[in-house]
Amino acid sequence: MKTEKFTFLPIGVIHSPFDEPVNMPIQSASAEGVSGSIELNEDFVDGLKDLDGFSHIMLFYVFHKSEGFKLQVKPFLEDVVHGVFAVRAPKRPNPIGFSIVKLIKIEKNVLYIENVDVLNGTPLLDIKPYVPKFDCYEKAVGGWVSKHNEKISNKKSDERFL
Repeated sequence: MKTEKFTFLPIGVIHSPFDEPVNMPIQSASAEGVSGSIELNEDFVDGLKDLDGFSHIMLFYVFHKSEGFKLQVKPFLEDVVHGVFAVRAPKRPNPIGFSIVKLIKIEKNVLYIENVDVLNGTPLLDIKPYVPKFDCYEKAVGGWVSKHNEKISNKKSDERFL
């Protein structure tokens, strides 16, 4: 397998009330009502045209405080080992995360968002609109996570990925 190296330029920074990775929501579904913002680099403001018509957006970002990775980990929802590609743990071969957040408003280069589950100062790589017809599959199966659905809305992170 040929390995290529890619370089990404952050397009902005995500601001949140979370300065430490412990005791924060583990997913945006468990961060209902948590406010934050995105400070987009001014060079990219023209790319926001027509984004204000979407209620939700997908954020792709770097787990900038994460170092190293393991191919098998215990996720926040249970104490059973799973492969890193079957979990959304921050310690990954490529420390890329994503969240679906509610878009409240856009003012110049600042996007106001809710349901924020990322650390303050997280480098933003990309924004994509959430389109229910594209992004929601009615017959999707949630694997091992399905048995923990009732825990997700109030589950917080702990020290396991420090």
